[in-house]
Amino acid sequence: MDSPAEDWTPTFWIGHHDSKRVRVTPEFLEQAHACNYDMLTSPITTPSFHTRVLTLVSTHIAELEKNPGTDLSVPTIPSLSPVDTPLAPGATVSHLLAVVSPWIDLCSPDPVIYCLSRQVLELEVAYAAFCGIGNIILPSPKLHHSKLHGEGVTQYAYAVQEALKIAQYIQLSIMLPMMDDPEQDSDEVEGSLAKEARAKYMGLSEGHSSRGSMESTRGAVRESDQNDDGANVRRKRSTRFDFFGTWDAWNVIRTLCTYNARLFVALSVPSHLPPLSVRSRWHSEPLRLICFSEKTFFQNATGHPAFTHSHQELLTQYMRIRNAPWILLVDVGSIPAPERPEPSTTVANGWQPSSEAAGPFASAPTPAEASQIWRQDSRKSENVGPTPHLNYLRYLQRKQPPKTLLQRFGAGYQDYLQSPLQPLTDNLESITYEVFEKDPVKYDLYYQAIAQALIDWREQGKPASGPEGRVVVAVVGAGRGPLVTKALLASESEGVPIDMWAVEKNPNAFVLLQRHNEERWSNCVNLVKSDMRSWKGPLRETATQPSGYTGQWPPPRDENGSIVISQNQFSAVASTTDRTVSHGPIDILISELLGSFADNELSPECLDGILPLLNPTHGISIPASYTAYLTPIAAPKLHADILARTMTDKEAPNTPYVVMLHAIDYLSTTSRPSTTSSATDSSAIPTPVPNVLPVWSFSHGPMETLPASSENTHNTRQARLSFNLRDRAVCHGLAGYFEATLYPGVELSTNPLNMDEKSPEMMSWFPIFFPLKTPLYTPDGSTLTVSIFRATDNRKVWYEWMVEAWSSLVGGSVGGGSERRKIRLGVSEVGSSKEGGCMM
Repeated sequence: MDSPAEDWTPTFWIGHHDSKRVRVTPEFLEQAHACNYDMLTSPITTPSFHTRVLTLVSTHIAELEKNPGTDLSVPTIPSLSPVDTPLAPGATVSHLLAVVSPWIDLCSPDPVIYCLSRQVLELEVAYAAFCGIGNIILPSPKLHHSKLHGEGVTQYAYAVQEALKIAQYIQLSIMLPMMDDPEQDSDEVEGSLAKEARAKYMGLSEGHSSRGSMESTRGAVRESDQNDDGANVRRKRSTRFDFFGTWDAWNVIRTLCTYNARLFVALSVPSHLPPLSVRSRWHSEPLRLICFSEKTFFQNATGHPAFTHSHQELLTQYMRIRNAPWILLVDVGSIPAPERPEPSTTVANGWQPSSEAAGPFASAPTPAEASQIWRQDSRKSENVGPTPHLNYLRYLQRKQPPKTLLQRFGAGYQDYLQSPLQPLTDNLESITYEVFEKDPVKYDLYYQAIAQALIDWREQGKPASGPEGRVVVAVVGAGRGPLVTKALLASESEGVPIDMWAVEKNPNAFVLLQRHNEERWSNCVNLVKSDMRSWKGPLRETATQPSGYTGQWPPPRDENGSIVISQNQFSAVASTTDRTVSHGPIDILISELLGSFADNELSPECLDGILPLLNPTHGISIPASYTAYLTPIAAPKLHADILARTMTDKEAPNTPYVVMLHAIDYLSTTSRPSTTSSATDSSAIPTPVPNVLPVWSFSHGPMETLPASSENTHNTRQARLSFNLRDRAVCHGLAGYFEATLYPGVELSTNPLNMDEKSPEMMSWFPIFFPLKTPLYTPDGSTLTVSIFRATDNRKVWYEWMVEAWSSLVGGSVGGGSERRKIRLGVSEVGSSKEGGCMM
């Protein structure tokens, strides 16, 4: 039975940011808690410090202009003084997110502006760390400097890398818009150092200031918009947007910072959402904050702030991430004073239990407390009150859709890397069997396959191989016996008698099978403790023909089963005691040896040893066949995890991992019409679905004995697949899935393209992930070619894989025309799991 905690409403940790805020006092923090906020942002320095830095910059630049050609070193900003910062160590800081001064410009092409901005960053980070701040928000990298675009991202990344070294425990979140909008990027913060950049570094002629250039650019864009109707404005703006521009900048930053585990994204959500492909990309990144400004909301029919349907879907999607981001409301109005003093403060989920004040790292109330608080809060929410944006988010928190069965089962497994099982070499624990047995979908499908096979056997009049005309059914690798139970139920429900056999090599599981046979199966199951590959088949004991007997052997029987022979012949038969033991064939062979990539737990090798025992004419294997599938993905969190593991395990990048993929992005997609977006929602666009291509297949049925050669080469495979990519991306590895036909008409699948149709909510198999040692960057419109091999040396089986990136260019030909040529952009190292391959 599911526990109440499995239906627990997601926790929303909600903070408040005011770009004009100067200081957070303990009284103001208590006031915010009383309003149901969980945290506040605080500037690290004061306007006084800002003024001091601006004076230093203008003075130094004036000196440079007075003395052209003079090599004047960049001045050093003096250490902070009490008047320069509102922060101090104390209990308050645990509830604060510190904000680095937004007026610095770490991307500035002017070396003076860049150097002074770096000094400000390092001073503020060092002091915030000293005060005990755990999380710091950095301003977004400025991508547009007059005619220059994105050229300062690497120096921004270097500054961040150095800031991470200042304090070993502090976490940095970079404020980034979902997409690159030049107009928004040019909206300068008051007193920004970017305005002081000298023209010669901005690609401008002398006499032009960067301030004037930026303002004229903004004015031209806005004037053009005003002269067009709404449709043209949206069309023009879409051409100005670089949907993946800010992601591209983020990728440079986190790559230079080697995927540092303390570096995160604070994602600013716009009022008009970008395409689903952009939202999916950000979903795969390490989000610490998602930020909503007042512009993100629209006013509903009652005059209250609300989200579009697409914004609600985005919020739900992002809040289902394993480590859900915090929410930051930006400039949505001031925090009102409470009508009466509150004796307690809130915890980070917006509830108000009777416990002491708690910050973002506090524990949640008990389910009983939460239920009571929700009912009280629901009555209060009828009156929107002085914090309508916050109240709306609390409303959405309570209205989050319940988790599916698969989501509840996978709680805690999302993006958690696990090494694949090796059931041939390891004896599994009971708890491992139990986890898989919790999947009703898989075993229901197996039941359908067994039942249909028995029905067809009867209706097609196939001769059975068992005693008294019973169909011989064998479950190999029986484990704790779930498939044995399903086979017995199918036999009973369809009225087809079976001769049941169960083969299991695990001595510990075999003890449980014996107990089940006595207590559940009425001792009707023939149990065999053996590796399936060395089993000789079902035992058959028969009497040998006695000497002197000349009649038919074995003797004929009548319809009641009585022997039909003469008295003299009967005496001769009755007097014999000679018996022989032989091994009979199997009519229906059942196994559950599939892994996340179908064949990665050596199902082909295991079945090779037992398929010769299958009835050579009518034998059935369940499953009958299976096919592996692949698609390239972006998985930065998984890559960062593998980098951390490499410190102690050099084979970590060569291991194919079983993982419940969640925060990933499919790189190669096609589109299908969206069925969820509202018709009035301007962001309603086709839904991208991944291109998942078949790799190789195995099929099983009656077979001849394998050649005397001990080689396993007939089970080797190789494939070369090509994937077209529309958008720029970074490939961190390959996601693997499989589809299986248990019996004609009964299929199961982990392939995201058809899992919901073939085996919805099945949870026995997570996908497999083949990582790349070094991520491979691809520009817009490129192609990825995947090469993968299934190799063997007769002792074990392993995989090898590599990825190549290609681009098409149009170039001149000898005849004077033009032709399209493929240019290789890069190639990954070969990944090989040989060291940790699956032992045969």
